[in-house]
Amino acid sequence: MTTVEPLGAVRERVLGSLRQEIIAGRLLPGDRLVERELAERFGVSRVPVREAIRALVTEGFVLFETPRRTVVRRLTRTDVAELFELREALEVYATGLAAQRATRADLAELDELLDRAADATAADDAETITDINTRFHDRILAMAGNSLLISVMEPVDGRLRWLTRQNEEWPQLLAEHRELYAAIASGDRERARAHALAHVRANYRSTVRHLFGDADTPVPTGTDLAGFDRPRGEA
Repeated sequence: MTTVEPLGAVRERVLGSLRQEIIAGRLLPGDRLVERELAERFGVSRVPVREAIRALVTEGFVLFETPRRTVVRRLTRTDVAELFELREALEVYATGLAAQRATRADLAELDELLDRAADATAADDAETITDINTRFHDRILAMAGNSLLISVMEPVDGRLRWLTRQNEEWPQLLAEHRELYAAIASGDRERARAHALAHVRANYRSTVRHLFGDADTPVPTGTDLAGFDRPRGEA
């Protein structure tokens, strides 16, 4: 007896695959999404493909250039600045909470992710690096222990992953994550917040350099953390 996959499950499968292709760079900005071609490729009807595309529009990954032409969105400077302003405000706050609330098991999991990130960095495996780095930040968010904060981040999580993928300075990113881990493990909330802020702003500069070729880009200043522009001296 053949099992029929529910329409909602088909939609989520197509949506997840297309989202990951965009994040990983297999679908590039400006690439066209054609319902008929995608339906044939995934072996499904055009209905779940159409619904998946509409979801991607809502998530900010694609846009309707015309009623008959849908393309992967090109990130603008405003898009990048606004996403990083949001990331700065929420991640800095979450990291401070994580430093206060992290358990030994939490820290062990972060440490393991860093080891895996180091292996992927040595292998220059961009997709694995992106996946692990996303899990690293997701774990910090979970460690903060604030379900409302997680729900606020969820709608933009995919676009933040997309931005993270634009930063290909992998060794520097790994070094920043190791410093962030040490700050969280110290239990010092302000030290953790300072490192989180420095990390987000460094990532913003790297992303803008990669996308737009700017050598020196001012960082967004959405978070009012006077004196936190760089980590303080540590013992």
